[in-house]
Amino acid sequence: MSFSRNSVLFIILSILCIILFLLDILFGGFFIPFSALFDNTHETYQYIILNFRLPKAITALVTGAAISLAGLIMQTLFRNPLAEPYVLGISSGSGLGVAIFLMASTFLPFALTQSGWGLIIAAVTGAIVTLLLVLVVSFKVRQAVSLLLVGIMLGQIAASLIGILQNYTDPDSLKLYVIWTFGSLAAVTWLYMKVMLPVIIVGIIIVLIIQKSLNGLLLGENYAQGLGISIRQTRLLIILATALLAGATTAFVGPVAFIGIAVPHFARRLFYTSNHQIVIPATLLCGGILLLLCDITSQSVVPGYTLPINSVSALVGAPAVIWIILKNKK
Repeated sequence: MSFSRNSVLFIILSILCIILFLLDILFGGFFIPFSALFDNTHETYQYIILNFRLPKAITALVTGAAISLAGLIMQTLFRNPLAEPYVLGISSGSGLGVAIFLMASTFLPFALTQSGWGLIIAAVTGAIVTLLLVLVVSFKVRQAVSLLLVGIMLGQIAASLIGILQNYTDPDSLKLYVIWTFGSLAAVTWLYMKVMLPVIIVGIIIVLIIQKSLNGLLLGENYAQGLGISIRQTRLLIILATALLAGATTAFVGPVAFIGIAVPHFARRLFYTSNHQIVIPATLLCGGILLLLCDITSQSVVPGYTLPINSVSALVGAPAVIWIILKNKK
């Protein structure tokens, strides 16, 4: 009975994902008729679909899945329902890299070329530096909660440095940074996707490899060790997977709030299980569905305008976090 119910749920989620994916292609600055998806005679529609709408829809699907999966493994590692993909400071490191790239020209004797690739390289560099710091700390501490606190402190340090840069930079550079923090699914072109997709796929593969170890961690580190699970190796792989999943999405899309916290809980609640062999694919599907829905909403609420994806995802995810807190209190 359980297998049958799960199979039906996965089929429903898959169909819903396909429907929302198609709707995300159709909605935008103006509505594209459904018939234009399969009619090559509409050259203008085909150009818009292939070069703008389709990459954006794929980015929404992949980003939602990646951030949600990163949130799931963070919640498992720290055994904390409010853990998120950015809790290790990796997103803050990316933000600091972008802030230095966009705003430090005021302090530097030379100007940085503010190209799209330059922005991505700056974000990746910031994430890698933070990742290396977290990995060094992970070798020194035994308890996951200590690693959590170090990640939070690294995030605070990065935020403080960003605040200093914001205080002294010129208004134009500050505006560019603020726009980056809003997040943008439309910024990912086919060229960028050739880099982003392989990185995310590697992160997903790592999570699939360690899914049995993740199940062991749910029962506590001592029990997991009794099952022969290497806690240090599993922790390192979780950190690496999170860095790939959250780091890649932040570098190319910008920060996307609350999806990583909320979606794993939706998946567990929907399937009535914490078994990662079920929750991992469920989280990937639910994450893609939710961010596709957020993207459609961001383009539909105010005609002629596109709302920041980070704001829309926060409006969806924040109530979910409140619900989690109230549920745990009971």
